[in-house]
Amino acid sequence: MRPGNRRRKRTRRGPDGFAAAGAGFLASMVAAQVTSGVGAEPVRWINPVVGALAAAAGCFAASRRGAVRAAGAVATAMALGHTVERIGVRTGLPFGRYTYTPVLRPQVGGVPVAVAVAWSGMGLAAHAVAAVLVPDRRPVRRIAVGALALTAWDAFLDPQMLRHDLWRWARRGTYRGVPASNFAGWLGVSALLMAATEAWVGGPDASEGLVASEGLVATYGLMAAMETLAFAVVFEPADPVVAVTGGAAMGAFAVPAAVLAVRRRGTGTDTARP
Repeated sequence: MRPGNRRRKRTRRGPDGFAAAGAGFLASMVAAQVTSGVGAEPVRWINPVVGALAAAAGCFAASRRGAVRAAGAVATAMALGHTVERIGVRTGLPFGRYTYTPVLRPQVGGVPVAVAVAWSGMGLAAHAVAAVLVPDRRPVRRIAVGALALTAWDAFLDPQMLRHDLWRWARRGTYRGVPASNFAGWLGVSALLMAATEAWVGGPDASEGLVASEGLVATYGLMAAMETLAFAVVFEPADPVVAVTGGAAMGAFAVPAAVLAVRRRGTGTDTARP
């Protein structure tokens, strides 16, 4: 242990109703994702997948930090996600020029509702991963790591949505048609989202609250694993470039976060740095 560090006992709590509900929604998300990957009409499963994702994340959040803070984090993320997407389709900022097609519905202001919901679900999961990796009182570093973790997900998301013709870029980029400006925009928006999430569920006791939730870390890890498998062997045609790129990007956060979460659960302690 480094000088100045201290080991702090964590009170163990059994699973509550919110945690159990989160696990149920997470299982539903996995089932819907599998059905989407092997079914003839994958687009019809996007809303169920995204809805179960956000519900699972919200329930896991509530189990650690309470229903009010969890609801605030989810609502804020959805509002922020919808706002930046609506600005994006109107102005091209901050992602680049793109438009949504009518394929994914319902839509509000030209933006599918599922898109805003997805920002909230994966936003909570990415923040949890960052909190496990940065469990001390350094919120700026936690926000930065969370923003990178959430942006890593888009290495899968954009190529997949382009396959389904859910949105179109005015100018195709080098990464499976996705321009570099998109990832720069994602990083900036993700940082704003992580800051908002930190305000709702972070704080001095973040390492012992929602942000260390094993359920949210599992949500991020499952998404990384399923997307990697889908691009590697399920989708037709398969795309090993996206499988490797996205898998490496998300895995760089998912794997160490999972290891640390399991280790801390086994020891019953958290490390805090003043």
